[in-house]
Amino acid sequence: MTSKVIGFIGLGLIGGSLAKRLKQVRPDLKIMAYMRTRQKLEQAQKDGVVDVILDGVGEPLRECDIIFLCAPVEHNARYLSRIRPFLKEGAIVTDVGSTKSDIHRAVKELGMEHCFIGGHPMAGSEKTGYENATGHLLENAYYIITPTAASRRQDVDQMVGLAKLAGSIPLILDCEKHDQIVAAISHLPHIIASSLVNLVKDSDDEEERMKRLAAGGFKDITRIASSSPEMWEQICMANAKAVSQALQAYMESLQQVQKHLENQDKKAVFQLFDRSRSYRNSISDRAKGSVAPDYSFTVDIVDEPGSISTLSVILSARGINIKNIGINHNRERGEGALRITFYEEAAMKAAWNQLKKYNYELIP
Repeated sequence: MTSKVIGFIGLGLIGGSLAKRLKQVRPDLKIMAYMRTRQKLEQAQKDGVVDVILDGVGEPLRECDIIFLCAPVEHNARYLSRIRPFLKEGAIVTDVGSTKSDIHRAVKELGMEHCFIGGHPMAGSEKTGYENATGHLLENAYYIITPTAASRRQDVDQMVGLAKLAGSIPLILDCEKHDQIVAAISHLPHIIASSLVNLVKDSDDEEERMKRLAAGGFKDITRIASSSPEMWEQICMANAKAVSQALQAYMESLQQVQKHLENQDKKAVFQLFDRSRSYRNSISDRAKGSVAPDYSFTVDIVDEPGSISTLSVILSARGINIKNIGINHNRERGEGALRITFYEEAAMKAAWNQLKKYNYELIP
């Protein structure tokens, strides 16, 4: 990547993580940023991530070789017309939105197809904001790149190189094909998870026994329901056509399952689980995509006073940082009593080796 000056409009979780990573691997880059919450920009400057805090969209953007639109998806298109007067010759405008067709339509209407290349780093978290951004969030995640019909080859190559600098895996797609794919693998699952949580909430009794027993598989498949409702409202509305088509196909498949149950069709029900298991098992647990890598394992220990502190002392003595420790109240999948999460793969491996020396029983 030959660019020297990069601008960010918005510096939340994705924009902040991208800026942190780029600054780590290319400290010579000059990064300027604008967002409504100036306090977060000041923190980013204090962190050494942002060099120039912008007061708004204006003249300083003429320095930029690449400008990232990292605002919520419904706002990114609006920024296009505002930044257009301040683009220097050869500058690239890109975005990080999880829907692409809407912004590509806006780009075409504004006559900016020659300078715009869409982008979607397929990484994220239930948490939002710059304060949760990390330099490794995009690591090993797919970075979708959606050129226009007028995109220059050298500009596409620049974006591919930038994605690699971010530690991501670049993949070039047509914007409409992108939206069809993410509707099925990302947007629809969020709708399903949220609907399932609401179903359980509405079906629970006064003693909330469903809620108390909700763990294991239920928590796994509904984890993404904890994501920002504002963000997912915007995403679903921006990709409404593709999401609606995927939702219709899913409802038809559920109706088919219902018929199998009503008809006591054991073979069809078995095939449902057998086909899904085979396909799901072909997807790596380290699949590139929507969330940060899971550097964790469980420890099978007796729940007694001092057990957690003893384990913590063993790891801290070796300088191993722990991101989170959680207790498994439901161990239906054979997991240990304690799940430990780490910030990096190296820390996870070091912890595994250290605890093995003390004869702890560990489960990946």
